[in-house]
Amino acid sequence: MVGAAILDSVEQPTRVLAAQRAYPPALSGLWEFPGGKQEPGESAQDALVRECREELDVDVVLLDEVTPPAPEGWPLAGTAVMRVFVAVVTDAPTMDDAAGDPEALVRVGEDHLAVRWLPLADPAQILGLPWIPADLPIVAALLEMLRTE
Repeated sequence: MVGAAILDSVEQPTRVLAAQRAYPPALSGLWEFPGGKQEPGESAQDALVRECREELDVDVVLLDEVTPPAPEGWPLAGTAVMRVFVAVVTDAPTMDDAAGDPEALVRVGEDHLAVRWLPLADPAQILGLPWIPADLPIVAALLEMLRTE
């Protein structure tokens, strides 16, 4: 699995994009970073660029990886792992700029119920969302990573 912590700016990020799951029913309504499955023979980076295009109709450039606790990635349910990269939007056909409103990009009922920009200046608001449990340590690591940069 791969996920994108999409920021509104490379130089001075003020917001990060979160997506609300539409499925499966057990995870519906919980928040996550946009992303998805890595296909056989596909690099994690290529998979993430593809997933952002498919889910949000945006092109992204990937920056640093949110350092996982193990080389293979962040542990998820069972044996699954996820790699998460910080990203910024480089091209968004339906948005005026990378900091535009992402709501128009969501195909409701397919991938996400909603997407939302979250203010990095308010970590409590970000951490207070009902995240998928396996994603919460990744969110905390991202906030720490951005705080120290």
